[in-house]
Order: sequence, then structure tokens, then C-alpha cells
Amino acid sequence: MVRLHVKRGGESQFLLEAPGSARLAELALLAARIHNGRLKVQRLCSEMEELAEHGISLPYNMQGLTEEQIKELKLKDEWAEKCVPSGGSVFRKDEMGRRNGFVSVGYEICLLLIAPNEKMQQVIKKTIEEAKALISKKQVQANVCVNMEMVKDALEQLRGAVMIVYPMGLPPHDPIRMEFEDKEDLSGTHAGTEVIKESEAQLWWAGKQLEETKLLSDYVGKNEKTTIIVKIQKKGQGAPGREPVISHEEQKEMMLYYFRKQEELKKLEEEEDDDSFLNAEWADNHALKRQFHGVKDIKWGPK
Repeated sequence: MVRLHVKRGGESQFLLEAPGSARLAELALLAARIHNGRLKVQRLCSEMEELAEHGISLPYNMQGLTEEQIKELKLKDEWAEKCVPSGGSVFRKDEMGRRNGFVSVGYEICLLLIAPNEKMQQVIKKTIEEAKALISKKQVQANVCVNMEMVKDALEQLRGAVMIVYPMGLPPHDPIRMEFEDKEDLSGTHAGTEVIKESEAQLWWAGKQLEETKLLSDYVGKNEKTTIIVKIQKKGQGAPGREPVISHEEQKEMMLYYFRKQEELKKLEEEEDDDSFLNAEWADNHALKRQFHGVKDIKWGPK
């Protein structure tokens, strides 16, 4: 299996294995699918961290409003009573005004934020850590390849955690539920620019676009144990920046090597300038002559 080190821009993303007989059109589609799947997991983890801290999402017409504005407009979150976390709830305010639960008390509406209790929070947080680890960029350093099964596994783990904490489900407008149902709207967001449509995905290697009609072996040969660095991007973006001749780690090692060499040369120069050796016995030009005349180690002066 040929190993592809997939990068986006200059950053490592994941490792992907494929046979040399793989058609590049299918390989580009698979790489885009994994790339987008990893982004979905990351978005879900980010939203679920907010869910653990601040509860369900408010309806769009209530987000960002103050308590006074909500009372004035006589708005009420109908989902707050339906989507109650299992094990009870605690109250914690969301300063951003995105995730609030409203509880009706008589004719008054109290601004209360419903969030899961500590035990249920840990269920969500632990699952987030496990899901992130599955699709992490650190898998590249660990030499672990990522596939769609791993991405799906991470998504299912996150879905399971939400079902445990919110057995009644989440409101249809909650970003987490929309992500699970593939109804998320990323238009006009930075997250939307990171997504690559499968039909627009291109792979580049060594400054060349890998043509979709060819096989992987047409570029890398029949060596199934090779590893190449490919870059994924959208069609029409032009050639990506080429990989540096040496890696950042290699550059640091070279700089360290030359620094040590400079220190050694500096030390040698200091030793050359030191004339204290002239008083040493081995540096005396007349030492051998005095030894033959038997006048070695003669001391002058009173006893």
C-alpha cells in the first residue's frame, strides 16, 4: 500500500493508505471525504464543549438578546422544558447569549441557563477527548493512518454521548443536531471555507496536479511501500506552495550542528592565543642539553 501524507496548505492533516492501482479520481474523493469528516468532528467537539457548559441552544430569534429584551418581546423557549439533561441540571449563564434555557415561573420569564450536571458533563468531555484523538493531526506523528471508519466511529461516539445526556434529543435548531443530520449551514463562515466539495477536490504532488484519469502507480511506480506528500485543495486554486527542501526539524538540527562547530572553533582559537605552555618543561629547547651535562634541576640561591 502506498502511504499518502495529506496536507492542506503547509499543515499536515492525516495519513492515507491506498494501493498503487487506485484511480486518482476516487482517491481525491476519498481524501476530501476524510478531510470534511474530520472538520465535522472538530465542529461538533467545539459545540459540544459549549453544550456541556451552557446547555441547549436558544432559538435564533432569542440569541444575543438581553433578559429585558426577551421580557419585552414576550419570547419563550419552548424547547427548554422538553430537552432536559438526564440526572438533573444546574444553572450557568452563557455570556454569549447563544445557549440559554428559559424556565417559566407564573407570568414571569427567568433567564436561567440549563446545563448538564457534573457527572453528565464528564460523559461529554471524555467523549470529546476520545473523538479528537481518533482524527487528530498527531496521528501523523504516530504513523497511524486515518480512514472513513475512524471518522464515522468518532461521529458515533459523539452522537452516543449526546443521547446519553439528552435522551429526549436536542432542539432542531441546535447546531449539534443539525451537524448530525447533515443540515448544517456553513455559508459565510470560516468553517465553510475549510470544507472541500468532493467534486472539487484535487491532489497535488511535487508541484504537479495528479490527473484524475490516471492511476496512482502512474506517478509513484510499482513500489507499494513508498510514502509521498500530497496536498489537497479545491479546483481552480492553482498550484499549492511546494514543500521546502528540508523540513523544520532538519533545519533545527543543522543550525544546532553549525552552532556546536562554531563553539569548537572558538575554543581552539582561544587555546592558540594562550602562551602559558611556554613555561612547560616540554617546551624548553635546552632541556636535553642540560640533561647531558648533568646540570638538570640545579637550583641557585642560599640553602
